[in-house]
Amino acid sequence: MKETPVYTFESSGLKETGHLASALAEFLLPGSVLALDGDLGAGKTAFSQALAAGLGVRDLVNSPTFTLIKEYVGERMPFYHMDVYRLTSEEAGELGLDDYFYGSGVTLVEWAERIKELLPDQRLHISIEYIGPDERRFLLTPVGEPYQAWCIALKRNGVLT
Repeated sequence: MKETPVYTFESSGLKETGHLASALAEFLLPGSVLALDGDLGAGKTAFSQALAAGLGVRDLVNSPTFTLIKEYVGERMPFYHMDVYRLTSEEAGELGLDDYFYGSGVTLVEWAERIKELLPDQRLHISIEYIGPDERRFLLTPVGEPYQAWCIALKRNGVLT
């Protein structure tokens, strides 16, 4: 079995994180799913905000920790922002997540590892590692097409290593 490649992006601040999110947003299509993980304070919400901006969302994007799912209208397509930190897999399974995963927008799931078995077979997993006060390392693991092709293109363009 072929090993899944992991692509890397090093960020030294919000501007660079925004660069990654904007570059990635160019590839996103309706039904795209981003599974986002990282410790508290790693920058999941900051990345989510930058990705939403890349999709043309004009509203303030904040963490949906207590509302679980927030829906935003973007210029290109809807943006569905989820935070499943406080949910069990069973509770998450009752939310009708497939309507979002296979819907007309982009879905970003914070704390995605908590509901790994409910995620679509194809997705882009992004793990954020805290390196220092402003520095972060993003590890992108594409699961299926077209995510693999996107990561290859981003690497070719010098965004990912």
